[in-house]
Amino acid sequence: MDALIKTDFIFPGQTSVYHGKVRDVYSVDNNTLVMVATDRISAFDVVLPKGIPYKGQVLNQIASKFLDATSDIVPNWKSAEPDPMVTVGHRCEPYKVEMVIRGYITGSAWREYKKGARILCGLPLPEGLRENQKFDTPLITPTTKADKGHDENISKQEIIAQGLVSKEEYEELEKYTYQLFERGTEMAAEKGLILVDTKYEFGKKDGKIYLIDEIHTPDSSRYFYSKEYEERFRRGEDQRQLSKEFVRQWLMEHGFKGQPGQVVPEMSDEYCRSVSERYIELYEKIVGEKFIPADNSDLKARIEKNVINYLNR
Repeated sequence: MDALIKTDFIFPGQTSVYHGKVRDVYSVDNNTLVMVATDRISAFDVVLPKGIPYKGQVLNQIASKFLDATSDIVPNWKSAEPDPMVTVGHRCEPYKVEMVIRGYITGSAWREYKKGARILCGLPLPEGLRENQKFDTPLITPTTKADKGHDENISKQEIIAQGLVSKEEYEELEKYTYQLFERGTEMAAEKGLILVDTKYEFGKKDGKIYLIDEIHTPDSSRYFYSKEYEERFRRGEDQRQLSKEFVRQWLMEHGFKGQPGQVVPEMSDEYCRSVSERYIELYEKIVGEKFIPADNSDLKARIEKNVINYLNR
């Protein structure tokens, strides 16, 4: 089970490194980022103890393709993809909010609605919604961007009042979020999928807004199969999903929701392989191409060589 769960590279000109839940971000010469998508997997804001083979390659390559496919909407941070698990690009100052957009009520939004919540991030929700029902128009439900612990829901009004983002810039972020979601929805539909919800992160460099981080991956997005959606919804059945939700469901079935004192259930090699297969399935469904696994016999050496060769060019 070759999976990359920890990195400790020293690249030429490196000034700092940030180890996130899934990505390790190396800063080079203070203006370039080397983002390594590891095989770590997180759920409920907890990094699980085992890695998922090829997950990093899947995430990096999906994000890379969608960054290229949306660069006409908003400039993005990507400059190059020197390795299947690495993207290199502009260093931007991130906004302190994540722009979550939902086309359907499902996941955490449904769990809150079922408990009786009728306001989501300052937005009123109508009575009588059913799980996985489509909203009349997509809802932007932003969250704070936590360095550690849980991101928290926040309203547009609170974001502006707290000075996290100015009113003018927030409205720009909203505009880009709707446009990106529309493009992602169109691209998913071509592959027989529904883009259910997703999140976008933005940053700023030289006074200009950039799309940063990942986009439309199974870690940041949820997909349904469009062919089955109506029938399953009519019958009140669970939707077949292409997302990380199946991991959350497995954890909840084993009594884990990321609460203090709870222990992550045992992740067997067989289970990790099954998760890997689901990620590869999503890649092939959404990209519409066969997944070609890279040689992962010595992941660290391969990544180091490819990145250094790129930086030296």
